[in-house]
Amino acid sequence: MMVSSKGKYALLVMVDLAQNQGDGHVSLADIAERQGLSMKYLESIVAILNKGDMLQSLRGKNGGYRLARPASDYRMSELLALTEGSLAPVECIKNNDLNCDRAASCMTLPLWVGLDRAIMKYLSTVTLEDVINGDRKKMLGDWCETCEA
Repeated sequence: MMVSSKGKYALLVMVDLAQNQGDGHVSLADIAERQGLSMKYLESIVAILNKGDMLQSLRGKNGGYRLARPASDYRMSELLALTEGSLAPVECIKNNDLNCDRAASCMTLPLWVGLDRAIMKYLSTVTLEDVINGDRKKMLGDWCETCEA
């Protein structure tokens, strides 16, 4: 599984909005400037997020974007599924379908299914709020006992 730049930048947009929207909307130009990203690329990412009901948009002079709900209500699994389509580690289990004629006899299939489930289980426990708050203990878990929480 490799998260594309689209998924990484979508998360940056969501974090930026959560940190900067206050009671209003944030312009895409402001996000692009703060994050050092191309406006054209951000427009395509915001279109995906908007279509997936993750954002609210407002046109006009004070327009822009804002989160559609509280940061604590966004799961990383939801965000990455929207932007990436699938996070399956191998093609044969993409979108929860077994796309392989050898699935019944495949000795490695349980490994890939288990990995896919572990990834989704982890991503469903981490919220946008956790990322914003820098909840390293929650995000890292037991991975690094010497890391500062």
